[in-house]
Amino acid sequence: MRILVIGGTRFVGRHFVEQAVERGHDVTVFHRGRTGADLFPDLDHRMGDRDTDLSTLAEGEWDATVDTCAYLPRQVHTLADALDGRGGHHLLVSSVSVYAAPDGPGIDEDAALAELHDPDVEEVTNETYGGLKVLCERAAVDRHGPDTLVVRPTFVVGPDDYTWRFPWWVQRIARGGTVPAPGPADAPAQVIDVRDLGAWMVRLLEDGRSGPFHAASPAPVFTWREQLEATVDAVGQDGTRLQWVTPAEVEAAGIEPGAFPLWAGDDPDVWLMAVDPARAFSTGLTPRPLGDTIRDTLAWTRTVTMPEGTGVSAAQERRLLGG
Repeated sequence: MRILVIGGTRFVGRHFVEQAVERGHDVTVFHRGRTGADLFPDLDHRMGDRDTDLSTLAEGEWDATVDTCAYLPRQVHTLADALDGRGGHHLLVSSVSVYAAPDGPGIDEDAALAELHDPDVEEVTNETYGGLKVLCERAAVDRHGPDTLVVRPTFVVGPDDYTWRFPWWVQRIARGGTVPAPGPADAPAQVIDVRDLGAWMVRLLEDGRSGPFHAASPAPVFTWREQLEATVDAVGQDGTRLQWVTPAEVEAAGIEPGAFPLWAGDDPDVWLMAVDPARAFSTGLTPRPLGDTIRDTLAWTRTVTMPEGTGVSAAQERRLLGG
């Protein structure tokens, strides 16, 4: 299959490309050349910025197009204009954030979607991200038809995770000692390994699937406590322990919301981390053991430098734990 990947050199796109090439597909990669420009030297690279210049896509025809980085419906429309019907089966990477706040675990892909108060907004924030992804999905179906394939991942984790949300926890727990763990401990948690996501998306295209699918693991309810304890089991040193603290204690210590990566606190949208992955599992999504993802992520962190200011500092930890 000839596959065009929009944004194929960073994290989700990169691992999709690796899996597609491994399975013998002919892949073209469209990107800006800012990240991973030296990857995949044997592939056809089309350089450009999807917001300003799609001219390098004026020639060529593909059996499938995978859009990994559409955040605004305008971007979906301009890509469709540039391809002018030459893109084949369309796969849009969306997000579980598309849902209106569910009131419990186990929502499926037919649950109510979020709506923006201002459909013309183009500023991507925590408040607008989900609604904009909804508009991207609708634009994709409008331009590419009802056979459009939509993948809605939860937090994507694993090697090459430039967000450092999951890697920060892996690296911190691997250092050992007493690790502050912000509660509530029984909050739901889900992740998906980027390598499993990439391999599964290739299979979805090979099988000609359409419609929306969750990319999440494990099936609910899996908790924040279980996720952090699995990390301790996988990479923690002897004597490593979690010390649970409340959101109020985090606030009292002067730690800003969001400083602890992945932590939802008292977020009313917490059940977005407990979606039902049954439809995806029925089509071949096979998540590897979480411990494998954790260990592989730790190995990757030892080859790169964590961006300054990521996560909670040692001084903040001491203040929070009363040390």
